[in-house]
Amino acid sequence: MAVEQNNLIASDIEAYLKQHENKELLRFITCGSVDDGKSTLIGRLLHDSKMIFEDQLAAINSDSKKHGTTGDNVDLALLVDGLQSEREQGITIDVAYRFFATDKRKFIIADTPGHEQYTRNMATGASTADLAIILIDARYGVQTQTRRHSFITNLLGIKHIVVAVNKMDLVDFSEQRFNEIKEQYQAFAEEVGISKPVFVPVSALTGDNVVNASANMPWNTDAPLMEQLDTIPLEDTVNLESFRLPVQYVNRPHLDFRGFCGTIAGGSIKTGDQVTVLPSNKTSTVKQIIQPSTDEQSMVINEAYAPMAITLTLDDEVDISRGDMIVKTADIPEVADQLDVMLVWMNEAAMNTGVDYLIKRASNVVPGRFEQISHKIDVNTLEKMEASELQLNEIAQCRLSLKQAIAFDAYADVKGTGSFIVIDKYTHATLAAGMIQGKSNIEAKNISTKEYSAFEKDLNALVRQHFPEWGCQSIDDLLS
Repeated sequence: MAVEQNNLIASDIEAYLKQHENKELLRFITCGSVDDGKSTLIGRLLHDSKMIFEDQLAAINSDSKKHGTTGDNVDLALLVDGLQSEREQGITIDVAYRFFATDKRKFIIADTPGHEQYTRNMATGASTADLAIILIDARYGVQTQTRRHSFITNLLGIKHIVVAVNKMDLVDFSEQRFNEIKEQYQAFAEEVGISKPVFVPVSALTGDNVVNASANMPWNTDAPLMEQLDTIPLEDTVNLESFRLPVQYVNRPHLDFRGFCGTIAGGSIKTGDQVTVLPSNKTSTVKQIIQPSTDEQSMVINEAYAPMAITLTLDDEVDISRGDMIVKTADIPEVADQLDVMLVWMNEAAMNTGVDYLIKRASNVVPGRFEQISHKIDVNTLEKMEASELQLNEIAQCRLSLKQAIAFDAYADVKGTGSFIVIDKYTHATLAAGMIQGKSNIEAKNISTKEYSAFEKDLNALVRQHFPEWGCQSIDDLLS
C-alpha cells in the first residue's frame, strides 16, 4: 500500500490528493493511566502503517539513544512526545496531534496525558474526538486514571470506546489475564453508561495485534487494533437530523449578495427549505447553498450536512448577525436563560457561584454566572458530593444563569450547540468546558433583586393589614 501511494504521489499528485479528500475522517484519542504506553502505541501505528518518513525515523533512532526508555531498541514514543520535558521524564504533558491514513480512512490522533494534573489537556483532546482508545497496563489492570478518563470520554459524548489491554508481552500473552481485565472494566463501564466497549489485547512495544495479528495470541480471534479503527461505523457520531447553523460571519462583498457563513453543527439543509433565525424568530427560505472550493470560484450545491462549512443565502432580507442561529422551521430548539450543565473546571483559580463570566457557545458570547453547584462528582467512586466551589480538574453539575436567553440543544443530541466554554471577562482566559443537559427546572426571575425586595415588602404589609386577627407578619407566615 505504501509503495502504491508513493508511486501515485510521484506520478499524479492531484489524483493522490483527490483520493484522500474523499476518505472518511476519524478523530480519536489515546488516554489512560501514566506509563500505559499511549505514545508508544501511536508510534507503533505510524511505524507499522509505513507513515514515518526516513528522516523522521533516523531522528528518532538518534534521540532514542539520548532520551529513549527501550534500551537499544528504537523508542517509538518519541514520535509524539515532542516537548523537552516530556522526553526527559518519559511522560506526555501536552496533547500531541498526528495524522495518518489507510486505504479506507484518514485519521487524526490526539495523544493525551495520563497524569491527573493534566486532566484538562486530556479533556481538550477528547472534545473533538469520535473514538477513544483507553489503554490499560496488563500488569496493573483498571487504575484510577483509567476510570477518570473513561468517565470524561463518556461525559464528552464519545460513543465508541476501544479498550486496548497493552503490554501483553509482560504477562506472557495470558488470555486469562486479558479476560480478568475485560470483566473488571465492563463492571465499571456499566456504572457510568459506556455501552459495548471493544476490547483488544496488544503489545505496542513489540507490535503484537496493533497493525498485524499476533502469533503470540492465537486465542484472540478478533481483528487487530488497526482493523478495528478502519471498520468502526461513523454514521452515529454526527447528528444528521436537527439542522443547526451558528452564524460565524455575514459575507457582504457587494450590494447584490448577502451570505451567512458557518459550520453546520447538526443536521442537513437543502435549497428551498424553510428556515427560522434565532433569537429573532424571523423566517425565510434557502435560496442558495455555497460551499468553499479550492478553485477561485465557490461551488453552489443543492444539499449540505454536518460538519460542512457553508454559506447560505435566503430569499428574504432578514437581519442576521454573528451569534444568531439558523434552523429549520419544522425543528426549532429550546430557548432559555436558565440551564442545567455539566462543568469541567480547567483553571488554577477556583470557580465560585455568583461570579460573572463570559459563556461562549458556538459563535455566541453571553454574560452569565453559575448560581448553584448541584453536586460535584468523585470520578473514582462516582459519588455525588456537595460543593461550594470547584477546583482544577473537578467535575460538577451546575445551574447556569445567562443574561439573555439562547437557543440550545442537549449536548447528547448536538455537540456543537450543546457545548460551551467559560471565559474570564477580564483576562479572556479559558476557564472551563461545559455540556448543556437541558433547561433548568428553576425559572429565571424577570425582575431585579431590588425590585423583588420592594415587591416582597409591600406584600408583607398587605398581609399585616388584612389578616391582623391571625397575627401574620409576612406572606411566609400566612402560607405556613
